[in-house]
Amino acid sequence: WGHCSASSHFLKYFYTGISEPSQGQPHFVVVGFVDDQLFSYYDSNSRKLQPRVSWIEKYVGKEEPKYWETYTRNFHGTEETFKDGLETLRNRYNQSEGLHIIQWMYGCELRRDGSKGGFMQYGYEGRTLITFDKETLTWVAPDPLAQISKRKLDADPGLNQQYKSYLEETCTEWLGRYLSYGKETLLRTEPPGATVVSGKTEVEDGMETHICRLDGFYPREIDASWTRDGEVWEEETFHGSVAPNADGTYHYWLSIRINPKEKGPYRCHVEHDGLQEPLDLALEGERLQGGKGWALWQAGRWWERNLAPDAFPVSSTSTRNRFPFVYNS
Repeated sequence: WGHCSASSHFLKYFYTGISEPSQGQPHFVVVGFVDDQLFSYYDSNSRKLQPRVSWIEKYVGKEEPKYWETYTRNFHGTEETFKDGLETLRNRYNQSEGLHIIQWMYGCELRRDGSKGGFMQYGYEGRTLITFDKETLTWVAPDPLAQISKRKLDADPGLNQQYKSYLEETCTEWLGRYLSYGKETLLRTEPPGATVVSGKTEVEDGMETHICRLDGFYPREIDASWTRDGEVWEEETFHGSVAPNADGTYHYWLSIRINPKEKGPYRCHVEHDGLQEPLDLALEGERLQGGKGWALWQAGRWWERNLAPDAFPVSSTSTRNRFPFVYNS
């Protein structure tokens, strides 16, 4: 994701089929995420799609009374399809019985600027098997043995158009709806607490290390850099990764090595949705807290049209024998 300051929102689904799970483990699992929040879960042991956050339970029951029942039924069909797919791929790759894993991932994105993104791909044994290119309505198969699936899928433009429509329209409709249901957590903003601390001075060259720590912010996207006289300064700077805290917020750090005689012009510059204006922290170690947060991206009211599109790309009736991996070789 990098360190961009614009918040995007994602809806993603991950399906996993396992041929021989260890004792008591499910052989088929589906998880749904909005941004970094797990909101729905299905597995072959419970055979039931279940809510994982309170907002989905509260609103979907009211707005879509048949939601859980409908998608539970669909997953029963998908579960069978994954079993067939594992068998087909095992034979195609001339593998023995044992542990094999197949995955299906798809999702969509609503960007701050109003543009949309979407992806769909299949994996086998932890490697990419085949990926959908929604612009050309064709499939890309890095693995030579997946060419069989590619030819079959490319020959069905109607189904590929359905996938494209799902990713660009239906999926983003549902994402907007979920953002409205869960806005208290998904659209909240919490500003970063920011501290600059001085580290050690190197004996060899006399250079000082200074660390800018940012903590307790949400959403995840943050734009932070060291500047010198107002210009971004990359020389001798190092960045950590944006990492989660136990309470659902994030933390991040970036450091700089400088000549102690040149302290004055350096600042840690921070931009985040939770800040009313950017922070510029001097090297003295002064602690600053951002102002009250605001959400630049607000979900509109377009999901309230009574369209009730399917939340998943295809129903069980149309998936049987139409997944890329179930085409027999």
